[in-house]
Amino acid sequence: MGIKMKVEGLNFYYGSFQALDTINMEIEEKKITALIGPSGCGKSTFIKTLNRMNDLIEGSKAEGKITLDGKSVLNGEINVVELRQRVGMVFQKPNPFPKSIYENVIYGPKRHGTNNKKDLDELVEKSLKSAALWNEVKDKLHKSAFALSGGQQQRLCIARCLAIQPEVILMDEPTSALDPIATLKIEELLKELKMEYTVIIVTHSMQQAGRISDNTGFFLSGQMIEFDKTKQLFTKPRDQRTEDYITGRFG
Repeated sequence: MGIKMKVEGLNFYYGSFQALDTINMEIEEKKITALIGPSGCGKSTFIKTLNRMNDLIEGSKAEGKITLDGKSVLNGEINVVELRQRVGMVFQKPNPFPKSIYENVIYGPKRHGTNNKKDLDELVEKSLKSAALWNEVKDKLHKSAFALSGGQQQRLCIARCLAIQPEVILMDEPTSALDPIATLKIEELLKELKMEYTVIIVTHSMQQAGRISDNTGFFLSGQMIEFDKTKQLFTKPRDQRTEDYITGRFG
């Protein structure tokens, strides 16, 4: 597998505050990359630079280089709408739209110009199946998404992300609001999704990173202290700060 995204010398500022300091990372295609570290250390800011979600924050500025399939993400020529279609995002709290399950899934494709009902029907079924939700909702597609449980809502948000057919899926603590059973379902789902997608997940749970990811980056105070194969990072970290965090001495 090749490198899907590459980050070189990335600095990021909110106004005069530097939130990220010289981040370098290679994100492997069709693998799960986990980002761990204490709250407020820059993990969420980092993944939002990958699809330029941070552009929406006034006074924010990125320096350095981010490439997707070798092409720059940060330059002015890139179509940001197209970038966010290729690099989709699932947030911490399930955020379904106040619409039916069906309408939630087709929201992105319709905005991108898919209007044929047969195509949309097929996309809804495929996306919900990929998000391991189809069997639970196939008889109530036109009911409100708010009628679903928290775990189902989060899988619906994953289906909504998959419906725009991204290549990379960014996930910002996608299970932190969920109970252990719903969390397990999403972890199982992620292992299946990496057959087709490149997944980058911010998690506050080191156990989760250990269970599902191939590679892990440890962030601290806006810097990436260490990045390695997950097994290596958890068993033989090279940096004392990584070891201190993993063994629970701080954080």
